[in-house]
Amino acid sequence: MMDFAFDNSFHDAMDGFYAPAEAVRPSAPRLLIFNLALAERLGIDAVGTTDEQLADIFSGRQLPEGAAPLAFAYAGHQFGHFSSQLGDGRALLIGEIVAPDGVRFDVQLKGSGPTAFSRNGDGKAAIGPVLREFLVSEAMAAMGVPTTRSLAAVATGDRVQRERAHPGAVLTRIASSHIRVGTFQFFAAHFGADHVAQLSNYSIGRHFPDLADAANPHLALLDRVIDLQCELVAHWLGAGFIHGVMNTDNVAISGETIDYGPCAFMDRFAVKTVFSSIDANGRYAYGRQPQIMHWNMARFAEALLPVIHAVDPADVDRAKALVDGIPERFRDIWFSRMRAKLGFSQADEADVALIDALFAELELHAIDFTSFFRALAQLLRGDGAMLAALLPDADTMAPWIADWWAHLERETIAPLERADAMDEVNPLYIPRNHKIEAALAAAEGGDMALWLELLEVVRNPYIARAEWADYAEPAPADAGPYTTFCGT
Repeated sequence: MMDFAFDNSFHDAMDGFYAPAEAVRPSAPRLLIFNLALAERLGIDAVGTTDEQLADIFSGRQLPEGAAPLAFAYAGHQFGHFSSQLGDGRALLIGEIVAPDGVRFDVQLKGSGPTAFSRNGDGKAAIGPVLREFLVSEAMAAMGVPTTRSLAAVATGDRVQRERAHPGAVLTRIASSHIRVGTFQFFAAHFGADHVAQLSNYSIGRHFPDLADAANPHLALLDRVIDLQCELVAHWLGAGFIHGVMNTDNVAISGETIDYGPCAFMDRFAVKTVFSSIDANGRYAYGRQPQIMHWNMARFAEALLPVIHAVDPADVDRAKALVDGIPERFRDIWFSRMRAKLGFSQADEADVALIDALFAELELHAIDFTSFFRALAQLLRGDGAMLAALLPDADTMAPWIADWWAHLERETIAPLERADAMDEVNPLYIPRNHKIEAALAAAEGGDMALWLELLEVVRNPYIARAEWADYAEPAPADAGPYTTFCGT
């Protein structure tokens, strides 16, 4: 049995902030995949551990020594409506480990069975959502997007009933922590300022120790989390990613992407793109993600206000100013990211109109979002074939491209150097929806080959390989509307 050397700070220091829990023993666990590179990053020595032993550990059948399984308590605004008690209904934190570089991580099983927070649910997961989260979280990590990671996926040998019976599976999720905005909301709603202060102090000590000496550490925590969320959502928009369910219980204070349910990447650009089957009104559409992030941060501020006020009543106004300033803060981060995608090395107010005009053009002509930026880099290399293949005709976007080119000429960077820099921030390969569905369908039928190949591709998103040319192609023109589900 491998040694995790658990150091369970939340379990030991935060009694009353969670419920003890146990995993349900699966009937016939079988390892689907183990993320060896991530294990090495975490300092987990898997040498000599068999696939059978890994399946037992990461299905919850046999928890390693030192595990202290628990389910987090949290609340959350779900589609704008407050639910005062949610919690980990299908997830189990088995413990925390400290990596060789001193960074602390949670090790959590998703789909391991019911907990005190399951609300009559079975607490289990089907193989499709487990493999989707593994794949997409690895793709996000490869693109440099802050994210939780996936260490293992194990088939349980049991069937999980959703709209029909599916093979069951368990995902091992790795996170900086699982403390969410909804965690603060739960204790603000049920227990008051003392508990919120305890949670805030723990969060600062774990994630942001540099804030401990601030004049008002709780206000400083709000400021830091706002900054991380602005950065995160700018990453999402730059990658064409739609999270799908930005409820406050799905907002990690660490600034990591968490809870890959009805998420997907956009193909043809449309600002109102929605993939989630339950988002009928487009609350979490692609273009609304910055506004929802702002709304979520206002809810975080509300939960913190009593403890901010207790330190200094005047800081309540400062907290309000931080929330009010989110749109401008996000705008600066977003335009900086777009300048890099477009090859601009210097900030210029004229960029704003050019970037806004770009999105209008992309939407008007339904152009593939991911491929477009790689095509611009190819144009700088003197090859316009990729761009021409994306456009309805040769004159489409010609005025915008002329303006973009004129902007580049005001800078002194050589075209080839600029193209290489663009390719370093614009992925060629993303988990395209039709590719994911084909891979998941095959995996549910017992064939992991397509899924494993897609995983290898998205783990290497920037470097073109001839044998992967098909993975860089936009979705087929006749592809219908794509729908995802909260299927875990």
